Amino acid sequence: MQIPKSLKKGDTIAITCPAGYIDKAVVLEARKQLEGWGFKVLIGATVAESDNYFSAPDELRLKDLQQFLDDPGVSAILMGRGGYGMSRIIDGLDFTQFVQAPKWICGFSDVTVIHSHIQSNYGIASLHGPMCSSFTSENVKKDFLKVYKQILIGKAVSYQAPANKYNVRGKAAGILIGGNLAMLAHLSGSASAMNSRGKILFIEDIGEHLYNVDRMLYNLKRAGAFDHLAGVVCGGFTDMEDTTRPFGQNIYEILNHHFGSLGVPLAFDFPSGHIDENWPLCLGGVYTMEVGAKGATLSFN
Repeated sequence: MQIPKSLKKGDTIAITCPAGYIDKAVVLEARKQLEGWGFKVLIGATVAESDNYFSAPDELRLKDLQQFLDDPGVSAILMGRGGYGMSRIIDGLDFTQFVQAPKWICGFSDVTVIHSHIQSNYGIASLHGPMCSSFTSENVKKDFLKVYKQILIGKAVSYQAPANKYNVRGKAAGILIGGNLAMLAHLSGSASAMNSRGKILFIEDIGEHLYNVDRMLYNLKRAGAFDHLAGVVCGGFTDMEDTTRPFGQNIYEILNHHFGSLGVPLAFDFPSGHIDENWPLCLGGVYTMEVGAKGATLSFN
């Protein structure tokens, strides 16, 4: 995997909204905080536009993102928010210029589509992590955004997760892949599907019925995505819902059912995903993971 060039002061971060709508005030606050880090910020044409559910029509969202992918003066692209929409434009994007000069693509949730696409097709890493709403004056003082900056500027980082009775102890090293479970299942069988062989898989999700989480995992399992994993890291699974007639397993039991018998390290409660403090991960980066009695450690060098 190729890691995009580290950012330095004066480099430009572009903000675009390839999926859902976002209020311009949120983006302006994010720009203020990023400029406080010493970066220049460009705001795309899709910010504060609206086309019902989406930030703008497909054509404009594609054009805006394509412009920043091609612009040699842009060192990183921060997606304004997730939601839904990347799948509608991914096949129209031309990555020719991007492959010649990779830049950081940053975001999570629906942005999993482009993360998986560029890793599987071009071997280029990206940043799974907070989007504009997290960049507030209060949050930039917190460790999860400090680590976000450290990854962008090329510093080594390490994270810890608490002990969990469903953890499977062990050590692993490999390229980290994954993202939002619903998006990964959605991409199965497509040109953007993840290549999981020998990799450490990270997954997270929000607002799903328990039976649907199980169904999505079976989708990926039947596609062979779990056959040759090096390890599994489970992030936040927030606001999970049950049906009137209970599914019969909680989210930990469902995930353990699919991953607990693979014979690889398994860590739960990693602080990344749809949570208040969404710790960043370099998807496509080489990580080491160690799961022991006191919890799990994940390190990126």
